[in-house]
Amino acid sequence: MSNHLICLEKHMFFAALLDRILVIPSPKFDYQYDRVIDIERINTCLGRTVVVSFDQFKENVTKNNARIDRFICYVSSPQPCYVDEEHIKKLKGLGVSIGGKLEAPWSEDIKKPSKRSFQEVKEKFKSDDGVIAIGDVFYADMEQDWVMQPGGPIKHKCKTLIEPSRLISLTAQRFIQTFLGKNFVALHLRRHGFLKFCNAKSPSCFYPIPQAADCMTRIVEKANAPVIYLSTDAAESETGLLQSLVVVDGKAVPLVKRPPRNSAEKWDSLLYRHGIEDDSQV
Repeated sequence: MSNHLICLEKHMFFAALLDRILVIPSPKFDYQYDRVIDIERINTCLGRTVVVSFDQFKENVTKNNARIDRFICYVSSPQPCYVDEEHIKKLKGLGVSIGGKLEAPWSEDIKKPSKRSFQEVKEKFKSDDGVIAIGDVFYADMEQDWVMQPGGPIKHKCKTLIEPSRLISLTAQRFIQTFLGKNFVALHLRRHGFLKFCNAKSPSCFYPIPQAADCMTRIVEKANAPVIYLSTDAAESETGLLQSLVVVDGKAVPLVKRPPRNSAEKWDSLLYRHGIEDDSQV
């Protein structure tokens, strides 16, 4: 699960607890969620409008009311919310102002977040202001079994609440049909930038390639899968070593990654036709 998806699910949970409609940020501000996720499906699954785009939000407010009335920070230390000058300028460029100062309703250290209950959240973040923003929920340690449950944290009538956009779903199906078949293991090996992050923990969560290979081998043996789909930002030097070490019954288990664009292949034609084949978000 990506960091953006984690943030989206947690913000949805906060919005549900506080009985508010969640406004998806403008792609000019942060991330183009509607290119990756089927936003309208969320409303369909819940049977009411609970999520709106930034443009829909702007259409329903007057020019003078396009403002954040209160900015509440989940984290208080080392600073209340991380909002740099660049993002402030982007908000102003979108015609949105921030009223009041950044504030935190409790003492919460970003390095040692406390476990919080939904009752505490409702009590501390409830507000009569028209539009509120809540920052740094990525670090929230709150009702983990509830927030991270399969299908999403909110009761709905679909199998899962958040799904990829139609273009991505169809492309994934075609990729599986072309390269993987029905029986495969999908793994995410995160490397770039993770060395420094993991080494700040004790013990470190950054595993050497041989150790990662041992783990993958055990997973493949348990699943009895002939192939691995590997999503990774690792360098070829690492994936090459990894490929040589993932061996079951004397045979190397193929590691399949997304290949470079080839016009002879048709599995990614939908992305190509819509001009998003090179989009890092996709």
